[in-house]
Amino acid sequence: MSPQAAIHPGVRRLGLPTRFFYGFGSVAFGVKDNGFSYFLAFFYTQVVGLPAATVGLAIMFALVIDAFIDPVIGQLSDNTRSRWGRRHPFMYVSALPVAASYLLLWNPPKGWEQGALVAYLVSTAVLIRSFISCYEIPSSALAAELTTDYDERTRLLSWRFLFGWVGGLAMYGLALAVFLRPDAAHPVGQLNPAGYAHYGLFAAGLMMVAILTTSIGTHKEIPNLRAPPHARVSLGQLAGEMVATLANRPFLMILTSSFFYAMGVGLGFSINLYFSTYFWEFSSGQIAGFTFSSLAAAVLAFSIAPRIAQRFVKKPAAMILIPMGLAISVAPIILRLMGAFPPNGAAVLYPAIFITNIFGVGLGIVGSILFTSMIADVVEDSELKTGRRQEGLFFAAAAFINKAVSGMGIFTSGMIIAAIHFPHGVKPGDVAPQIVRNLGLTYVPVQMVLYGVTVLLLVGYRISRKTHAETLRKLAAAADLVAEGEPAASTDRLG
Repeated sequence: MSPQAAIHPGVRRLGLPTRFFYGFGSVAFGVKDNGFSYFLAFFYTQVVGLPAATVGLAIMFALVIDAFIDPVIGQLSDNTRSRWGRRHPFMYVSALPVAASYLLLWNPPKGWEQGALVAYLVSTAVLIRSFISCYEIPSSALAAELTTDYDERTRLLSWRFLFGWVGGLAMYGLALAVFLRPDAAHPVGQLNPAGYAHYGLFAAGLMMVAILTTSIGTHKEIPNLRAPPHARVSLGQLAGEMVATLANRPFLMILTSSFFYAMGVGLGFSINLYFSTYFWEFSSGQIAGFTFSSLAAAVLAFSIAPRIAQRFVKKPAAMILIPMGLAISVAPIILRLMGAFPPNGAAVLYPAIFITNIFGVGLGIVGSILFTSMIADVVEDSELKTGRRQEGLFFAAAAFINKAVSGMGIFTSGMIIAAIHFPHGVKPGDVAPQIVRNLGLTYVPVQMVLYGVTVLLLVGYRISRKTHAETLRKLAAAADLVAEGEPAASTDRLG
């Protein structure tokens, strides 16, 4: 790598192999996040027997710990010095611990008291979240290093989201169709405890393979990535830089907005199995079939997100598409509450939910891609203002938001389930109709509030294609000055 490239790499168009291997690694995060979002709360409440509110609080506690761990990992990654660069050492080392901790999560000890089981849930949830951070944060940070192009980043991240969804959905479908199958003792497959242990083993192995594949596949890009700082910094300096960097206004706005968005998305994921099982009364086979609608949604998002980002500015596009996706997703619930939707068991019910899932989830994925791409664009804005390029720190926040999808979702869904006094261990059709109705009456308004706050906060994000191009121009001019021996401090005064 040339000295000039180390200062400010040029805009790069990436080849298909780089996009593929970069994206493939998100299979690991997709499997983990899908398990947390769809199965974890259901498993520990309906199968293990813990109170829903307690499970929600336990996952929330693990998420709070994440808030402290993730920025530290981001800073360490930004300042790591090795012959394998800043990111890959973390990625390689995390593969086995991620798999082992995920396996433990789905195999709680039998015969333990409730308090001990809660402690086990919290500790294993913290372990898997910490180890996945050691992989996900450095891996995510590569997006801002591999290219600085406004539109190429969206294309690159579309691959990442595609594989994340494909990996998570494939594991979801396998869980329902293969591992969580009904037997004589468990006529409802989702209540079969042995199936969760088998699911955990297979999912753990898949996560390890995905992490090692992406690490090896992107290894050749190490010479094109940023070199670490020449001078080592102390812990005090790291802390000071972290506070100064995270005070970036565009970053604060996109972070808070995406946090509320993650709460809404996570709530939809974590409570989805309750709606599928009890509100619509679908069988486990029918629920498994939704894998294909969500897969179609992921392919739809992969196809249209780069085109939307190229044709429009990211922020206004996200402000339109995100509430549109919510409206499509909750429309069947609202119509059912109004008595204007087909009854359970009607032939048209399943296809109707299947189709709305494609478009509602698809637009939601596009919104997530645009959010992550906007976070990547903050990297150069911060570099111009501070003189430091800290992809790891910014994407630590992005990783935290991604994990908030499951953590905050489980917490919020747990509060809803507890508030409406939803029973545990019951079969579909045996729940009082008013409780099922209250599920919809509570869920829809909460989602409207979360998504409304998301759009409102997004107004404060000011980076556009035009301002980003101007930032890159100033950084390139500063790099030329540094190459000629001029002081780098003149960066923010370049016109």
